[in-house]
Amino acid sequence: MNTPWFAALPAIFCLSFAASAPADDLYDYYKHLHANPELSHAEVKTAASLAAELRKAGYQVTERVGTYADGSQAYGVVAVLENGPGPRLLIRADMDALPIIEETKLPYASKVTSTNAAGQQVGVMHACGHDLHTTTLLGTARELAARRKDWHGSLILVGQPSEETLDGAQAMLRDGLYQRFGRPDMALAMHVSAGLATGVIGVYTGATHAAVTSIDVTIRGTGGHGAAPHRVKDPVVMAAQFINQIQTIVSRNQDPLDPAVVTVGSIHGGTKRNIIPDEVKLELTTRAHSEKAMHIIVEGIHNAAAGVAASNGLPADRKPLVRIIDTETGPANINDKALAARVKTAIASALGAARVTDGFPIMGSEDFARYSLEGQQIPTVLFNIGVINAGLLAKAKAGDAYVAGTHTSQHAPEAAPALQAGVQAMTAAAIGLLQK
Repeated sequence: MNTPWFAALPAIFCLSFAASAPADDLYDYYKHLHANPELSHAEVKTAASLAAELRKAGYQVTERVGTYADGSQAYGVVAVLENGPGPRLLIRADMDALPIIEETKLPYASKVTSTNAAGQQVGVMHACGHDLHTTTLLGTARELAARRKDWHGSLILVGQPSEETLDGAQAMLRDGLYQRFGRPDMALAMHVSAGLATGVIGVYTGATHAAVTSIDVTIRGTGGHGAAPHRVKDPVVMAAQFINQIQTIVSRNQDPLDPAVVTVGSIHGGTKRNIIPDEVKLELTTRAHSEKAMHIIVEGIHNAAAGVAASNGLPADRKPLVRIIDTETGPANINDKALAARVKTAIASALGAARVTDGFPIMGSEDFARYSLEGQQIPTVLFNIGVINAGLLAKAKAGDAYVAGTHTSQHAPEAAPALQAGVQAMTAAAIGLLQK
């Protein structure tokens, strides 16, 4: 006989869970999302499915919440449940997937392909755990609806689009999220972690995710024949000089105790081996936990571009172009100290202290920070949930195994037990914050 994956739950949780929805049904929902991922700005079916399920759970649901910078509409979902006077709590889950061909060989692996914004045919995969985030939101919604006697106040559940492009949260706020559904007193979110054992919860205090500034740099020169480089200003060579130069921004200009990252993720130039092009385009992502570090990075990139132009004798009209991409730029995510302590205590009481850790910061970015508003006006906490088998993780830390992290084609979380822990943790945190 096969034992259900949720059999290990404490009895009180199992009783409550069964009252609202069968656990197997929730796991099936997860597998459906995983097999049918949708890219940022295109979460049509995912949003519709989540909205329908939240309505079934008794929430007042609004769809198509969000307006992007170009005026197009987003597929945000907002579900509200009022339960008497009390605080307002926002719980957010992101819904979008990544342009990656899945190679996990899971029975429910994605076979979806799509066309990205650049017109390229790409694979689509939930390689960052947003399918688990969305399913956890649904499971938590069912739990909290079934346990209204245990809490009071208002819930605002957000199914957010376009986290991977860092403009989904901003789109929902631009569309009057707080004006239309009430400004929350606090906000919660969770994220899978390939650095924690399955079912272990990490609650960090302070900057959990780095601020990000996305920058496009166009190195301009004068093209010509590859056999006569002395007659041109070669932007390929200048791009190489620029890339090497910006590696010293962090290593020689930035405080090593204040983490920062500068990465060139894309470089394009030229059409043929014997033609020197007129320009080379580079796409950069920069990360930092502090405003000071980010300022040093951005200033260093401008200086390096200007230095390359000067050393190669470029005329003023051919100097490099440096452009910050506002729609893919955002602040660091900072967990509020007092709220993090309350969340950690609530989760530990439900899962046991041994399964709750202090967590750790990373240099990845998260647009959940937007919900706190400028200057962290609203206290927020994003906690992590482990999704990697404990034995495999231990071997990997010893250098004896490989763990495929998020944003990779082989990322395969232990979804069922992680989902169990995620629903239990988020439910406990919400009730702890809305305790009667």
